[in-house]
Amino acid sequence: MRKINLFDTTLRDGEQSPGVNLNVKEKLEIAKQLERLGMDVIEAGFPATSKGDLLAVQEIAKTVKNSSVTGLARSVKGDIDAAWEALKYAEEPRLHVFLATSPIHREFKLKKTKEQVIQTAVESVKYASQFFPIIQWSAEDACRTELPYLAEVVENVIEAGAHVINIPDTVGYITPKEYGQIFSYLREHVKGIENIILSAHCHDDLGMAVANSLSAIEHGAGQIEGTVNGIGERAGNAALEEVAVALHIRRDYYQAETGLYLQETKRTSELISNLTGMVVPGNKAVVGRNAFAHESGIHQDGVLKEKTTYEIISPELVGVSTNSMVLGKHSGRHAFKNRLQELGFENSDDEVNKLFVAFKELTEKKKEISDEDLKALLIEEKVSTQESAFELKAIQVQYGTSQIPTATITLIKPNKEMVQEAATGAGSVEAIYNTLERCVGQSINLIDYRIQSNSGGRDALAQVYVKIKVGESEASGRGMAQDVLEASAKAYINAVNRMLLLDKINDVSLEPSLLN
Repeated sequence: MRKINLFDTTLRDGEQSPGVNLNVKEKLEIAKQLERLGMDVIEAGFPATSKGDLLAVQEIAKTVKNSSVTGLARSVKGDIDAAWEALKYAEEPRLHVFLATSPIHREFKLKKTKEQVIQTAVESVKYASQFFPIIQWSAEDACRTELPYLAEVVENVIEAGAHVINIPDTVGYITPKEYGQIFSYLREHVKGIENIILSAHCHDDLGMAVANSLSAIEHGAGQIEGTVNGIGERAGNAALEEVAVALHIRRDYYQAETGLYLQETKRTSELISNLTGMVVPGNKAVVGRNAFAHESGIHQDGVLKEKTTYEIISPELVGVSTNSMVLGKHSGRHAFKNRLQELGFENSDDEVNKLFVAFKELTEKKKEISDEDLKALLIEEKVSTQESAFELKAIQVQYGTSQIPTATITLIKPNKEMVQEAATGAGSVEAIYNTLERCVGQSINLIDYRIQSNSGGRDALAQVYVKIKVGESEASGRGMAQDVLEASAKAYINAVNRMLLLDKINDVSLEPSLLN
């Protein structure tokens, strides 16, 4: 079996999804889970874009040991310097440097000739070689580049010292047959290509990202880039869990495999969905909630008699438990801790104690606590704490069909001052947000509001995702509670706290009233 490396860019390309805004703690939590999943390479971010991104990449590079950590850089010295500052602490620091090669990018974006593009690419690789033991070079918009010229550029950067060559379908334009032919062409026409790894990076604009990635493997690619759940800018990237499971199920055809621990797939998907606020469609392959559901009578009959009649992927393969243990208010600390361990979570004694208190509080409101509840509770507790933040003390909402909705809220400010305000709105949520805006003392625009339940039943936990804007700055937030209105308030406050933290990291000053 040929080993295919998986290059995860959830924290870089995935975070470029509209509305996604992760803080350092959340990025680190995702990186550690990607490491548990067995990703070969984790692209932790784009260090040159901001101080916050550099610090996040640096923290991940210091923490992750079993996956290679990389960062993105343009073909300029400043970007490469920033990447080295962030990645020099990594076990295996590597750089991902890129430059556009297609005619449309050369003419309109770069305003460079073919020769100038080659010169810039070679100089950037040589400069990076002073710092990084492994360099990956990407030809942005490679799939719309003339093949003879693409081969020329690739040959030059290999000679300059590149170890991995990435051929991205930057705009999701190409078809599987055409994409495979590019890899075959390069293997036939580029001197020294047998000494490097060819990589594929596919976008899903035409819905062919996974198919294109698999075609690249058939034609010699040794690395596939993508994201968990297929998130990313525009229509997203190739979903790495789909690529990995396809290779596993059809290893007879592809004669290739990845090093993923597939049982961690579902948990990784849920963590990323919860932290990014990007809901996984029910019919999504491998990790969608309907991926192993059978409603048709004929299908149900067949599965009951023999699973493989209609089920080519077993739920257990990707970590979907078919026998969930239900905990309740009489469950003790030992049973609680054991269930967390069975679900694959590693927590210190202090974390378990804190989680157990939150669990007991939840059992007072919810009779049975499912695995889904535990996962949501754990995620909320692990990433929601933050210093110098607003804290919701109390909330009361009055609503009636013949009354004007009114919210009264008590909030603790970052300076520990307590403030209480009340306001009305056209609905209960608007009343809450108008009140919180008064408490914060800043004009805040609500750009997006979404709500979902973490499981079925009347007593399911509500999860709310919001996106706010203050001036030119945007931040997303989430909140979880059994009550929808409380979850809505928590999500709004979480977004404000994220903005405070983001601006603190990037040395950007907010209005004094927001801090005092």
